[in-house]
Amino acid sequence: MTEIITGLYMSPLEFLALVGAVALVVARWLPASARPRVTIAAGVVLVLSVIVLSVVGIRWQMLPVLAGSAVALPFALSPLLRRRTGRPVWRARWWLALPGSAACVGLIATGPVAAWAFPVPVFPEPSGGFAVGTRVVQWTDPLRPETFTADPHDRRTVVVQLWYPAQKSPAGTQRAQYLGRTEDEARTVSDALARAVGLPGFLVDGVPHAHTHSVVNAPVADRGGRFPVVLFSPGSSGVRTQNTAWAEELASHGYVVAALDHPYDSAAVVLADGRTIHAKIASTGDRDKDDELAVGWTAVRAADLSFVLTQLDRLGRGEIAGPLTGRLDTRRVAVTGHSMGGAAALQAARQDPRFDAVIDLDGYPHGPTSPSLHQPTLALTQAITPETDPRYIPRLTKALKLNTTTSYRLTIPGAAHLTFMDGPLYLPPVPSLVGSLGRTESPHVVAATTLAFLDVTLRHKPGDLADVLSAYGVLSVYPPGSSR
Repeated sequence: MTEIITGLYMSPLEFLALVGAVALVVARWLPASARPRVTIAAGVVLVLSVIVLSVVGIRWQMLPVLAGSAVALPFALSPLLRRRTGRPVWRARWWLALPGSAACVGLIATGPVAAWAFPVPVFPEPSGGFAVGTRVVQWTDPLRPETFTADPHDRRTVVVQLWYPAQKSPAGTQRAQYLGRTEDEARTVSDALARAVGLPGFLVDGVPHAHTHSVVNAPVADRGGRFPVVLFSPGSSGVRTQNTAWAEELASHGYVVAALDHPYDSAAVVLADGRTIHAKIASTGDRDKDDELAVGWTAVRAADLSFVLTQLDRLGRGEIAGPLTGRLDTRRVAVTGHSMGGAAALQAARQDPRFDAVIDLDGYPHGPTSPSLHQPTLALTQAITPETDPRYIPRLTKALKLNTTTSYRLTIPGAAHLTFMDGPLYLPPVPSLVGSLGRTESPHVVAATTLAFLDVTLRHKPGDLADVLSAYGVLSVYPPGSSR
Protein backbone atom coordinates (compact mmCIF):
# COMPACT_ATOMS: atom_id res chain seq x y z
CA MET A 1 0.00 0.00 0.00
CA THR A 2 2.88 2.40 0.67
CA GLU A 3 4.30 2.07 -2.87
CA ILE A 4 2.58 4.73 -4.95
CA ILE A 5 2.68 5.11 -8.72
CA THR A 6 4.04 8.61 -9.34
CA GLY A 7 1.44 10.96 -10.80
CA LEU A 8 -1.50 8.59 -10.17
CA TYR A 9 -1.34 8.60 -6.36
CA MET A 10 -2.52 4.98 -6.40
CA SER A 11 -0.71 1.81 -5.40
CA PRO A 12 -0.08 -0.86 -8.08
CA LEU A 13 -2.86 -3.01 -6.59
CA GLU A 14 -5.30 -0.11 -6.66
CA PHE A 15 -4.32 0.62 -10.26
CA LEU A 16 -4.90 -3.02 -11.24
CA ALA A 17 -8.33 -2.96 -9.62
CA LEU A 18 -9.11 0.24 -11.53
CA VAL A 19 -7.99 -1.27 -14.85
CA GLY A 20 -10.05 -4.40 -14.17
CA ALA A 21 -13.14 -2.37 -13.36
CA VAL A 22 -12.85 -0.22 -16.50
CA ALA A 23 -12.18 -3.25 -18.70
CA LEU A 24 -15.25 -4.96 -17.29
CA VAL A 25 -17.44 -2.08 -18.46
CA VAL A 26 -15.69 -1.61 -21.80
CA ALA A 27 -15.87 -5.32 -22.68
CA ARG A 28 -19.55 -4.96 -23.56
CA TRP A 29 -18.60 -2.68 -26.47
CA LEU A 30 -15.89 -4.91 -27.96
CA PRO A 31 -16.36 -7.26 -30.93
CA ALA A 32 -18.13 -10.49 -30.02
CA SER A 33 -14.98 -12.57 -30.50
CA ALA A 34 -12.96 -10.56 -27.94
CA ARG A 35 -15.74 -9.96 -25.46
CA PRO A 36 -15.56 -13.22 -23.44
CA ARG A 37 -11.76 -13.20 -23.05
CA VAL A 38 -11.64 -9.56 -21.96
CA THR A 39 -14.53 -10.05 -19.52
CA ILE A 40 -12.92 -13.08 -17.89
CA ALA A 41 -9.47 -11.45 -17.68
CA ALA A 42 -10.91 -8.23 -16.27
CA GLY A 43 -12.99 -10.13 -13.71
CA VAL A 44 -9.99 -12.19 -12.56
CA VAL A 45 -7.74 -9.11 -12.22
CA LEU A 46 -10.44 -7.21 -10.36
CA VAL A 47 -11.32 -10.01 -7.92
CA LEU A 48 -7.70 -10.87 -7.11
CA SER A 49 -6.80 -7.20 -6.59
CA VAL A 50 -9.77 -6.67 -4.28
CA ILE A 51 -8.91 -9.77 -2.25
CA VAL A 52 -5.35 -8.58 -1.67
CA LEU A 53 -6.52 -5.03 -0.95
CA SER A 54 -8.95 -6.42 1.62
CA VAL A 55 -5.99 -7.94 3.44
CA VAL A 56 -3.68 -4.89 3.33
CA GLY A 57 -6.48 -2.32 3.70
CA ILE A 58 -8.86 -0.68 1.26
CA ARG A 59 -8.80 3.11 1.15
CA TRP A 60 -12.10 4.94 0.87
CA GLN A 61 -10.99 6.33 -2.49
CA MET A 62 -11.42 2.83 -3.94
CA LEU A 63 -15.05 2.46 -2.88
CA PRO A 64 -16.48 4.19 -6.01
CA VAL A 65 -14.34 1.87 -8.14
CA LEU A 66 -15.74 -1.16 -6.35
CA ALA A 67 -19.30 0.19 -6.56
CA GLY A 68 -19.04 0.83 -10.29
CA SER A 69 -17.60 -2.61 -10.96
CA ALA A 70 -20.25 -4.25 -8.76
CA VAL A 71 -22.99 -2.65 -10.87
CA ALA A 72 -21.29 -3.71 -14.13
CA LEU A 73 -20.38 -7.25 -13.06
CA PRO A 74 -23.84 -8.92 -13.39
CA PHE A 75 -24.35 -7.45 -16.87
CA ALA A 76 -20.86 -8.52 -17.95
CA LEU A 77 -21.11 -12.08 -16.62
CA SER A 78 -24.71 -12.82 -17.58
CA PRO A 79 -24.02 -13.41 -21.32
CA LEU A 80 -21.13 -15.74 -20.46
CA LEU A 81 -23.19 -17.80 -18.03
CA ARG A 82 -26.11 -18.03 -20.45
CA ARG A 83 -23.80 -19.21 -23.23
CA ARG A 84 -22.30 -21.93 -21.01
CA THR A 85 -25.76 -23.21 -20.01
CA GLY A 86 -27.00 -23.18 -23.61
CA ARG A 87 -29.63 -20.53 -22.99
CA PRO A 88 -30.14 -17.71 -25.51
CA VAL A 89 -27.87 -14.73 -24.96
CA TRP A 90 -29.76 -11.47 -24.53
CA ARG A 91 -28.03 -8.11 -24.84
CA ALA A 92 -29.63 -4.75 -24.33
CA ARG A 93 -29.69 -2.48 -27.34
CA TRP A 94 -26.85 0.01 -27.47
CA TRP A 95 -29.03 3.01 -26.69
CA LEU A 96 -30.18 1.29 -23.49
CA ALA A 97 -26.69 0.07 -22.51
CA LEU A 98 -24.85 3.31 -23.18
CA PRO A 99 -26.26 5.34 -20.24
CA GLY A 100 -25.55 2.46 -17.85
CA SER A 101 -21.99 2.04 -19.11
CA ALA A 102 -21.39 5.79 -18.88
CA ALA A 103 -22.72 5.86 -15.31
CA CYS A 104 -20.44 2.96 -14.31
CA VAL A 105 -17.39 4.57 -15.89
CA GLY A 106 -18.23 7.87 -14.21
CA LEU A 107 -18.54 6.16 -10.83
CA ILE A 108 -15.28 4.27 -11.34
CA ALA A 109 -13.49 7.47 -12.42
CA THR A 110 -14.41 9.06 -9.09
CA GLY A 111 -11.88 6.73 -7.44
CA PRO A 112 -8.69 8.05 -9.07
CA VAL A 113 -9.98 11.61 -8.77
CA ALA A 114 -10.43 11.09 -5.03
CA ALA A 115 -7.00 9.44 -4.80
CA TRP A 116 -5.49 12.47 -6.54
CA ALA A 117 -7.31 14.91 -4.25
CA PHE A 118 -6.50 13.02 -1.01
CA PRO A 119 -3.39 10.96 -1.79
CA VAL A 120 -0.90 9.00 0.23
CA PRO A 121 1.83 11.68 0.31
CA VAL A 122 4.93 11.05 -1.79
CA PHE A 123 7.90 12.91 -0.33
CA PRO A 124 10.42 14.61 -2.61
CA GLU A 125 13.83 13.01 -2.77
CA PRO A 126 16.28 15.09 -0.70
CA SER A 127 18.75 16.80 -3.02
CA GLY A 128 21.78 17.12 -0.71
CA GLY A 129 24.88 14.99 -0.48
CA PHE A 130 23.93 13.20 2.75
CA ALA A 131 21.48 10.41 3.41
CA VAL A 132 19.04 11.25 6.22
CA GLY A 133 18.55 9.57 9.57
CA THR A 134 15.90 10.30 12.17
CA ARG A 135 15.23 9.52 15.81
CA VAL A 136 12.75 10.63 18.47
CA VAL A 137 13.71 11.74 21.98
CA GLN A 138 11.66 12.87 24.96
CA TRP A 139 12.93 15.35 27.52
CA THR A 140 11.44 16.68 30.77
CA ASP A 141 12.40 20.07 32.19
CA PRO A 142 12.76 19.61 35.97
CA LEU A 143 12.69 23.37 36.52
CA ARG A 144 9.44 24.15 34.74
CA PRO A 145 5.98 23.11 36.00
CA GLU A 146 3.38 22.00 33.46
CA THR A 147 0.96 24.93 33.35
CA PHE A 148 -1.73 23.01 31.42
CA THR A 149 -2.41 20.60 34.31
CA ALA A 150 -3.41 21.07 37.95
CA ASP A 151 -0.79 18.64 39.29
CA PRO A 152 1.86 20.74 41.11
CA HIS A 153 4.41 17.94 40.60
CA ASP A 154 3.89 17.71 36.83
CA ARG A 155 6.88 19.02 34.87
CA ARG A 156 6.98 20.22 31.27
CA THR A 157 7.80 17.38 28.85
CA VAL A 158 8.48 17.77 25.14
CA VAL A 159 8.88 15.21 22.38
CA VAL A 160 11.53 16.06 19.79
CA GLN A 161 12.24 14.46 16.43
CA LEU A 162 15.74 14.83 15.00
CA TRP A 163 16.64 14.61 11.33
CA TYR A 164 20.38 14.45 10.72
CA PRO A 165 23.01 13.70 8.06
CA ALA A 166 23.49 9.95 8.01
CA GLN A 167 25.48 7.21 6.36
CA LYS A 168 23.81 5.66 3.33
CA SER A 169 21.68 2.64 4.26
CA PRO A 170 21.57 -0.57 2.21
CA ALA A 171 18.99 -0.77 -0.57
CA GLY A 172 15.63 -1.99 0.69
CA THR A 173 16.07 -0.58 4.21
CA GLN A 174 12.71 0.32 5.74
CA ARG A 175 12.06 4.06 5.68
CA ALA A 176 10.64 6.02 8.60
CA GLN A 177 6.90 6.16 9.13
CA TYR A 178 5.32 9.57 8.56
CA LEU A 179 3.54 11.28 11.49
CA GLY A 180 4.73 8.80 14.11
CA ARG A 181 7.11 6.08 15.21
CA THR A 182 4.53 3.42 14.30
CA GLU A 183 1.52 3.29 12.01
CA ASP A 184 -0.75 3.25 15.09
CA GLU A 185 0.84 6.48 16.35
CA ALA A 186 0.60 7.97 12.85
CA ARG A 187 -3.12 7.14 12.71
CA THR A 188 -3.69 8.68 16.16
CA VAL A 189 -1.95 11.88 15.08
CA SER A 190 -3.66 11.95 11.67
CA ASP A 191 -7.12 11.60 13.22
CA ALA A 192 -6.35 14.34 15.76
CA LEU A 193 -5.11 16.70 13.03
CA ALA A 194 -8.26 16.06 10.98
CA ARG A 195 -10.48 16.82 13.99
CA ALA A 196 -8.52 20.00 14.69
CA VAL A 197 -9.45 21.42 11.28
CA GLY A 198 -12.97 19.97 11.21
CA LEU A 199 -12.35 17.25 8.62
CA PRO A 200 -13.65 13.67 8.86
CA GLY A 201 -10.66 11.47 9.62
CA PHE A 202 -11.34 9.10 6.73
CA LEU A 203 -10.56 11.82 4.17
CA VAL A 204 -6.87 11.69 5.09
CA ASP A 205 -6.69 7.99 5.91
CA GLY A 206 -3.91 7.57 3.35
CA VAL A 207 -1.51 9.82 5.27
CA PRO A 208 -0.64 7.23 7.99
CA HIS A 209 0.38 4.82 5.22
CA ALA A 210 3.15 7.16 4.04
CA HIS A 211 6.84 6.61 4.57
CA THR A 212 9.55 9.25 4.25
CA HIS A 213 13.14 9.11 2.99
CA SER A 214 14.69 8.97 6.47
CA VAL A 215 15.96 5.83 8.17
CA VAL A 216 15.23 5.45 11.88
CA ASN A 217 18.42 5.50 13.99
CA ALA A 218 20.67 5.37 10.92
CA PRO A 219 24.38 5.81 11.76
CA VAL A 220 25.45 9.45 11.72
CA ALA A 221 27.44 10.50 8.64
CA ASP A 222 31.16 9.85 9.07
CA ARG A 223 32.05 13.14 7.40
CA GLY A 224 31.01 16.76 7.77
CA GLY A 225 32.39 17.48 11.23
CA ARG A 226 29.97 19.26 13.55
CA PHE A 227 26.61 20.12 12.02
CA PRO A 228 24.70 23.40 12.49
CA VAL A 229 21.39 23.00 14.30
CA VAL A 230 17.91 24.17 13.28
CA LEU A 231 15.06 24.07 15.81
CA PHE A 232 11.47 24.02 14.55
CA SER A 233 8.12 24.78 16.19
CA PRO A 234 4.94 23.75 14.29
CA GLY A 235 1.76 25.76 13.82
CA SER A 236 -1.20 25.86 16.19
CA SER A 237 -2.34 22.23 16.71
CA GLY A 238 0.59 21.26 14.48
CA VAL A 239 2.92 18.38 15.20
CA ARG A 240 6.66 17.82 15.02
CA THR A 241 6.41 15.94 11.70
CA GLN A 242 4.34 18.53 9.81
CA ASN A 243 7.43 19.82 7.93
CA THR A 244 9.14 16.50 7.27
CA ALA A 245 9.90 17.22 3.59
CA TRP A 246 11.62 20.46 4.60
CA ALA A 247 13.50 18.82 7.49
CA GLU A 248 14.80 15.99 5.29
CA GLU A 249 16.00 18.45 2.66
CA LEU A 250 17.92 20.48 5.26
CA ALA A 251 19.43 17.35 6.82
CA SER A 252 20.61 16.14 3.43
CA HIS A 253 22.56 19.41 3.15
CA GLY A 254 24.35 18.94 6.48
CA TYR A 255 22.01 20.43 9.09
CA VAL A 256 20.50 18.76 12.15
CA VAL A 257 16.82 19.65 12.43
CA ALA A 258 15.09 19.31 15.81
CA ALA A 259 11.29 19.64 15.57
CA LEU A 260 9.11 19.84 18.68
CA ASP A 261 5.76 18.53 19.76
CA HIS A 262 4.25 20.99 22.26
CA PRO A 263 2.00 18.94 24.60
CA TYR A 264 -1.54 20.31 25.13
CA ASP A 265 -0.96 22.52 22.06
CA SER A 266 -0.06 19.99 19.35
CA ALA A 267 -3.13 18.03 18.20
CA ALA A 268 -1.84 14.78 19.66
CA VAL A 269 1.44 13.92 21.37
CA VAL A 270 2.22 10.25 22.01
CA LEU A 271 4.66 9.91 24.92
CA ALA A 272 7.24 7.19 25.38
CA ASP A 273 5.02 5.38 27.91
CA GLY A 274 2.17 5.17 25.39
CA ARG A 275 0.00 7.95 26.80
CA THR A 276 -1.52 10.35 24.29
CA ILE A 277 -1.88 14.03 25.19
CA HIS A 278 -4.48 15.87 23.13
CA ALA A 279 -4.62 19.61 22.54
CA LYS A 280 -6.31 21.76 25.16
CA ILE A 281 -5.89 25.15 23.52
CA ALA A 282 -8.73 26.35 21.31
CA SER A 283 -9.87 29.52 19.61
CA THR A 284 -12.70 31.42 21.30
CA GLY A 285 -13.84 33.23 18.17
CA ASP A 286 -13.15 36.59 19.81
CA ARG A 287 -10.13 38.11 18.04
CA ASP A 288 -8.92 40.19 20.98
CA LYS A 289 -9.33 37.32 23.43
CA ASP A 290 -7.59 34.91 21.06
CA ASP A 291 -4.70 37.36 20.64
CA GLU A 292 -4.32 37.53 24.41
CA LEU A 293 -4.35 33.74 24.74
CA ALA A 294 -1.90 33.35 21.85
CA VAL A 295 0.62 35.52 23.69
CA GLY A 296 0.64 33.04 26.57
CA TRP A 297 0.79 29.98 24.31
CA THR A 298 3.64 31.54 22.33
CA ALA A 299 5.58 32.16 25.54
CA VAL A 300 5.29 28.47 26.50
CA ARG A 301 6.53 27.45 23.07
CA ALA A 302 9.46 29.88 23.25
CA ALA A 303 10.47 28.37 26.60
CA ASP A 304 10.22 24.89 25.05
CA LEU A 305 12.59 25.94 22.27
CA SER A 306 15.17 27.30 24.71
CA PHE A 307 14.95 24.15 26.84
CA VAL A 308 15.47 21.90 23.81
CA LEU A 309 18.50 23.95 22.78
CA THR A 310 19.94 23.39 26.25
CA GLN A 311 19.38 19.64 25.88
CA LEU A 312 20.93 19.60 22.41
CA ASP A 313 23.96 21.42 23.77
CA ARG A 314 24.26 18.78 26.49
CA LEU A 315 23.86 16.06 23.88
CA GLY A 316 26.56 17.61 21.74
CA ARG A 317 28.95 17.77 24.70
CA GLY A 318 28.25 14.20 25.78
CA GLU A 319 26.29 14.99 28.96
CA ILE A 320 23.39 13.13 27.35
CA ALA A 321 24.25 9.85 25.66
CA GLY A 322 23.36 9.54 22.01
CA PRO A 323 24.75 8.92 18.53
CA LEU A 324 24.96 12.68 17.86
CA THR A 325 27.39 13.27 20.74
CA GLY A 326 30.22 15.43 19.48
CA ARG A 327 28.49 16.12 16.16
CA LEU A 328 26.28 19.12 17.01
CA ASP A 329 27.58 22.65 16.59
CA THR A 330 25.41 24.56 19.05
CA ARG A 331 27.39 27.71 18.34
CA ARG A 332 25.55 27.84 14.99
CA VAL A 333 21.83 27.55 15.71
CA ALA A 334 18.72 28.81 13.94
CA VAL A 335 15.24 28.88 15.47
CA THR A 336 12.34 28.45 13.07
CA GLY A 337 8.61 27.86 13.07
CA HIS A 338 5.41 27.85 11.04
CA SER A 339 2.41 30.04 11.92
CA MET A 340 2.25 30.24 15.72
CA GLY A 341 5.57 28.41 15.71
CA GLY A 342 7.01 31.31 13.74
CA ALA A 343 5.80 33.69 16.43
CA ALA A 344 7.41 31.42 19.04
CA ALA A 345 10.68 31.47 17.09
CA LEU A 346 10.70 35.27 17.13
CA GLN A 347 10.02 35.34 20.87
CA ALA A 348 12.63 32.67 21.63
CA ALA A 349 15.25 34.64 19.70
CA ARG A 350 14.44 37.83 21.66
CA GLN A 351 14.87 36.02 24.96
CA ASP A 352 17.77 33.67 24.17
CA PRO A 353 20.95 35.05 22.55
CA ARG A 354 22.16 31.51 21.82
CA PHE A 355 19.97 31.54 18.71
CA ASP A 356 22.01 32.93 15.82
CA ALA A 357 19.31 33.25 13.14
CA VAL A 358 15.51 33.22 12.86
CA ILE A 359 13.09 31.94 10.21
CA ASP A 360 9.39 32.76 10.48
CA LEU A 361 7.23 30.72 8.08
CA ASP A 362 4.10 32.85 7.72
CA GLY A 363 3.72 33.43 11.44
CA TYR A 364 1.82 36.37 12.94
CA PRO A 365 4.12 37.96 15.59
CA HIS A 366 2.19 37.42 18.82
CA GLY A 367 3.51 38.99 21.98
CA PRO A 368 5.72 42.03 22.59
CA THR A 369 8.00 43.40 19.91
CA SER A 370 10.63 44.29 22.47
CA PRO A 371 13.37 43.71 23.19
CA SER A 372 14.50 44.08 19.60
CA LEU A 373 15.75 41.13 17.64
CA HIS A 374 19.52 40.90 17.33
CA GLN A 375 19.71 38.01 14.85
CA PRO A 376 19.39 37.96 11.05
CA THR A 377 15.77 37.08 10.33
CA LEU A 378 13.91 35.72 7.32
CA ALA A 379 10.12 35.96 7.21
CA LEU A 380 8.37 34.05 4.42
CA THR A 381 4.76 35.08 3.86
CA GLN A 382 1.90 33.88 1.72
CA ALA A 383 0.55 36.01 -1.09
CA ILE A 384 -1.25 39.01 0.43
CA THR A 385 -4.94 39.21 -0.49
CA PRO A 386 -7.93 41.28 0.69
CA GLU A 387 -8.70 38.43 3.11
CA THR A 388 -5.31 38.71 4.83
CA ASP A 389 -5.48 40.08 8.39
CA PRO A 390 -4.71 43.79 7.87
CA ARG A 391 -2.66 43.82 11.08
CA TYR A 392 -0.31 41.04 9.93
CA ILE A 393 2.16 42.74 7.59
CA PRO A 394 2.42 46.03 9.57
CA ARG A 395 3.13 44.12 12.78
CA LEU A 396 5.64 41.81 11.12
CA THR A 397 7.33 44.75 9.40
CA LYS A 398 7.64 46.59 12.71
CA ALA A 399 9.38 43.61 14.30
CA LEU A 400 11.78 43.29 11.36
CA LYS A 401 12.57 47.00 11.22
CA LEU A 402 13.44 47.03 14.94
CA ASN A 403 16.05 44.32 14.37
CA THR A 404 19.63 45.41 14.99
CA THR A 405 20.72 43.08 12.16
CA THR A 406 19.51 42.86 8.57
CA SER A 407 16.10 41.21 8.15
CA TYR A 408 14.30 39.93 5.05
CA ARG A 409 10.62 39.54 4.23
CA LEU A 410 9.85 37.43 1.18
CA THR A 411 6.26 37.28 -0.09
CA ILE A 412 5.88 34.26 -2.36
CA PRO A 413 3.29 34.58 -5.17
CA GLY A 414 0.93 31.62 -5.30
CA ALA A 415 1.64 30.63 -1.69
CA ALA A 416 -1.05 30.05 0.92
CA HIS A 417 -0.63 29.50 4.65
CA LEU A 418 -0.30 25.71 4.29
CA THR A 419 2.26 26.02 1.49
CA PHE A 420 4.93 26.22 4.19
CA MET A 421 4.32 22.70 5.55
CA ASP A 422 3.70 19.21 4.11
CA GLY A 423 0.01 19.98 3.43
CA PRO A 424 0.39 20.36 -0.37
CA LEU A 425 1.63 16.76 -0.52
CA TYR A 426 -1.64 15.24 0.72
CA LEU A 427 -4.42 17.86 0.70
CA PRO A 428 -6.60 18.78 -2.31
CA PRO A 429 -4.79 21.26 -4.59
CA VAL A 430 -7.19 24.08 -3.78
CA PRO A 431 -5.31 27.41 -4.14
CA SER A 432 -7.01 29.03 -1.13
CA LEU A 433 -5.95 26.04 0.99
CA VAL A 434 -2.45 25.05 -0.11
CA GLY A 435 -1.62 27.67 -2.74
CA SER A 436 -1.12 27.27 -6.46
CA LEU A 437 2.56 26.29 -6.59
CA GLY A 438 1.78 22.58 -6.81
CA ARG A 439 2.91 19.48 -4.94
CA THR A 440 6.42 19.56 -6.36
CA GLU A 441 7.15 23.28 -6.34
CA SER A 442 5.76 24.09 -2.85
CA PRO A 443 8.35 22.12 -0.84
CA HIS A 444 11.09 23.15 -3.27
CA VAL A 445 10.49 26.89 -2.82
CA VAL A 446 10.33 26.70 0.99
CA ALA A 447 13.48 24.57 1.20
CA ALA A 448 15.48 26.57 -1.37
CA THR A 449 14.83 29.94 0.26
CA THR A 450 15.48 28.79 3.82
CA LEU A 451 18.60 26.85 2.81
CA ALA A 452 20.01 29.92 1.10
CA PHE A 453 19.39 31.98 4.25
CA LEU A 454 20.89 29.33 6.58
CA ASP A 455 23.96 28.84 4.40
CA VAL A 456 24.71 32.58 4.58
CA THR A 457 23.87 33.17 8.25
CA LEU A 458 25.15 29.96 9.86
CA ARG A 459 27.83 28.83 7.41
CA HIS A 460 28.82 32.30 6.21
CA LYS A 461 28.82 31.23 2.57
CA PRO A 462 29.64 34.08 0.22
CA GLY A 463 27.03 35.35 -2.19
CA ASP A 464 24.23 37.85 -2.62
CA LEU A 465 21.44 36.54 -0.43
CA ALA A 466 19.00 39.23 -1.55
CA ASP A 467 19.55 38.28 -5.18
CA VAL A 468 18.86 34.60 -4.46
CA LEU A 469 15.73 35.28 -2.42
CA SER A 470 14.25 37.81 -4.85
CA ALA A 471 14.10 35.09 -7.53
CA TYR A 472 11.28 33.46 -5.54
CA GLY A 473 9.02 36.41 -4.83
CA VAL A 474 8.74 40.01 -3.68
CA LEU A 475 11.60 40.78 -1.32
CA SER A 476 11.83 43.55 1.26
CA VAL A 477 15.19 44.08 2.97
CA TYR A 478 15.36 45.86 6.33
CA PRO A 479 18.90 46.92 7.26
CA PRO A 480 19.75 47.82 10.87
CA GLY A 481 18.16 51.08 11.93
CA SER A 482 15.48 51.03 9.21
CA SER A 483 12.79 51.81 11.81
CA ARG A 484 14.08 55.33 12.22
